[in-house]
Amino acid sequence: MAIRHGNKTYLQILLDPHRAKLLMDVAESLQVRPTSWIRDVVYRQLESCVPGDAYEKALEADKEAWRDSVKRRVNGRLRLKKESENATED
Repeated sequence: MAIRHGNKTYLQILLDPHRAKLLMDVAESLQVRPTSWIRDVVYRQLESCVPGDAYEKALEADKEAWRDSVKRRVNGRLRLKKESENATED
């Protein structure tokens, strides 16, 4: 079952114990988190399974969503800082 988590989608997988251990070992040897390794594998597989233009459009839309998210956070922090400065001046 997919659950929204901000702009992302949270998916849960269950792995059998011995293959999960292999995953953990591979991720550790690459010095990445297992979830990061899984995400990269899924993205590579998607890229090979869907038409190139569809994947590229999705990738660009995800990059744009990330830029918008960062921009909103920066603007929010600037606004809070300005409000805080104004409150101390009063």
